[in-house]
Amino acid sequence: MAEGDGQDLRDVVRRLEETVSRLETRIEHLETAARTQPPPTREPAAPATPTAPESPKETRDLEAHLGTYWLSRAGIVALILGFSFLIIYHFGELGVLVRVGAGYLLSAGLAALGLWLSRRHELFGRIVFGGGLALAYFVTYALHFVPAVRVIQSEPLALVLLALNVVGIVLIAQRMQSETVAGIALFLGLHTGMLSDITLFTLMSTTMLAGGALFFLVKNRWVIVPLSSLVAVYSTHVVWAMRTQAIAPGQPDSERLALSLSFLALYYVLFSVALLVHPRELSKRASLSFALLNWVGLLTLGAVEVARWGEPHLFTFFATVALAQGAGAAVAWWRGATPALIQAYLATGVLTLALGMPSHYEDTALVRAWTAVGLVAGLAGRVLGAGALQVVGVLVLYVALGATWLPPSGRAFLYAALLVSFALVERLSVARSERLPPPVEGSPRTALQFFCAAGAGLALLWLVGELMPKELTTLGWGVAAFGLFALGFAVRERWYRFVGLAVLAFTLGRLMLIDLAGLPPNQRILTFILLGVMLLAVSYVYTRLRGNRT
Repeated sequence: MAEGDGQDLRDVVRRLEETVSRLETRIEHLETAARTQPPPTREPAAPATPTAPESPKETRDLEAHLGTYWLSRAGIVALILGFSFLIIYHFGELGVLVRVGAGYLLSAGLAALGLWLSRRHELFGRIVFGGGLALAYFVTYALHFVPAVRVIQSEPLALVLLALNVVGIVLIAQRMQSETVAGIALFLGLHTGMLSDITLFTLMSTTMLAGGALFFLVKNRWVIVPLSSLVAVYSTHVVWAMRTQAIAPGQPDSERLALSLSFLALYYVLFSVALLVHPRELSKRASLSFALLNWVGLLTLGAVEVARWGEPHLFTFFATVALAQGAGAAVAWWRGATPALIQAYLATGVLTLALGMPSHYEDTALVRAWTAVGLVAGLAGRVLGAGALQVVGVLVLYVALGATWLPPSGRAFLYAALLVSFALVERLSVARSERLPPPVEGSPRTALQFFCAAGAGLALLWLVGELMPKELTTLGWGVAAFGLFALGFAVRERWYRFVGLAVLAFTLGRLMLIDLAGLPPNQRILTFILLGVMLLAVSYVYTRLRGNRT
């Protein structure tokens, strides 16, 4: 009996263990389901009507931003400009030592005030402190360059002192890790130099300040400081060019031209090198802004200077800038820059070359040159996988198409060349990363393909119009539409067929509104019969294709 009771007890324990095991498995399953399922959704509450205080809150935020951020910066700019004018107009009445002492004492006092204010209001105090550093820079600048305040006669010594001043600004801002101090000091330093006459000394001091700003781009990846410095540097050069032109209008000076181009090249190289040292560590927007502004500054200012000297040299300048942009693209690729930056360099290089074409070519040669540049750019963009380069290539081809009215003759060849160019670029416009053969029906289409097809349609339309007699213009339009349909069916590209439909619509409109009443009987008969045959042929092809699909 005892043995039977022991067996029963073991059976009970076994069943309990099995039950506990099943319960554990069930609990684990429920917990897993609870973790993976989204939280239960609740019935959305009715949108509450905004209360009145929300609008004043936003107003207070905007008001606070304007009052704390912008007013402080505008105030320090006005204050430093006022002190600068005080130094220019009234410090000449003081003795030599008093000039130096009063200027630096004023800047030191402003900097000390900024440090004191930063204990309680850090940002506001640093703005004032940066203004003190900028004022110290201007005092150093004025001690040689402003005639009423001049104390230092040696230009090399003045440049050394300015360089030391810039180094001091950089070291102080770097030690404080303050982009605000660096930006205020360098920005005001760049603009106070424009208050007096701008000469070689001014351009050299501006270059030193730009170098200080670029240090922060390379070292700390600060963008606002060097970007504002880039704008200020080229702005200073604009003012200098305008003043020198006002002094001697219409009298090109080869020495001044060489000086201007040298500084422009120096600015371009400085900003390009700073950008390409660590290109991947900058945001896409910052790197593109830097590269495009640098290119625009060099191209516009340099073109104006060279054109003033002699237009025959313009093409050489544009070609040189295009080569520089190509070199920038190569360096950007070598440094592992983002594809967007590399494409920006390539696209602006091609655009620069295209802009320089009218200064070297005319009429037929100009259209041929633009066609060649556009075709090469479009094909190169396909090979390199650079969509921006392809877009620029198509844009140049459109410019060439629009300029075909310039040549007095030989337009048929130009239209044929443009037709082939648009078709080639369209056939190779599929992104390189996809590595697909020419697109088939149903594959994704791009806007670039549409514009290429539209350009090919226009070129074909104008080619047929050039070859057909004037009285058969409508029939020529129909032939062009038929050719677009044939091309679209041959390469299985519906964009060509859509363009063909558009041309066909214009053809039918002209046929009904103009030719029906204006053409002689024989030409009217020929136009209607041939156009009807072509329309039926196209419709038959559509019918067959639809039947095959069903």
